[in-house]
Amino acid sequence: MQYNQNSKRKVIAAINMTVDGICDHTAGIADEELHNHYGKLLSESDTILYGRKTYQLMEYWRSVLNDPSSRKFELDFALIIDKISKIVFSNTLKDLDWDTAKLAKHNLKEEILELKEKDGRNILIGSPSLIVAATNLALIDEYQLCIHPMIMGSGLKLFKNIENKVDLKLLKTIALKSGAIFLYYKVI
Repeated sequence: MQYNQNSKRKVIAAINMTVDGICDHTAGIADEELHNHYGKLLSESDTILYGRKTYQLMEYWRSVLNDPSSRKFELDFALIIDKISKIVFSNTLKDLDWDTAKLAKHNLKEEILELKEKDGRNILIGSPSLIVAATNLALIDEYQLCIHPMIMGSGLKLFKNIENKVDLKLLKTIALKSGAIFLYYKVI
């Protein structure tokens, strides 16, 4: 099965990172504007791919649904993330108890190619390791990188293990009040 670049569904790598390229869920400004932005992205998609670590971090949003002290924007985001189909790549997890999550049946390439052949909305990749793997397999159509205004100095660098040059075209930028900037790039 070959990658169909003419498919209506886009594979979008979407992630938060610092100016120095570090992916750390604690290194960002998780305000209402950021959550609303990601909520919109999720509502334009129907599937998100996670590695085990990111999936387990995202399970936090299940508790927000039942927390009466949750702020409205957090609850809105939790409702959206709860509903989207999640495919989890893991060698250690044997089953998942989130109704909208399932373990990947195939390797990353086969899973993405199978999804691209089906009708649907965008396919998101939300884990650093999967973004790197999909980049190396030339399976990503668009990158939506949220650069937060901080330098970490150390941590997990997103593009550390890229094997080949990837040419990109800037589609647009969105600046948030927090100083974070979304960069939208199309793979050319």
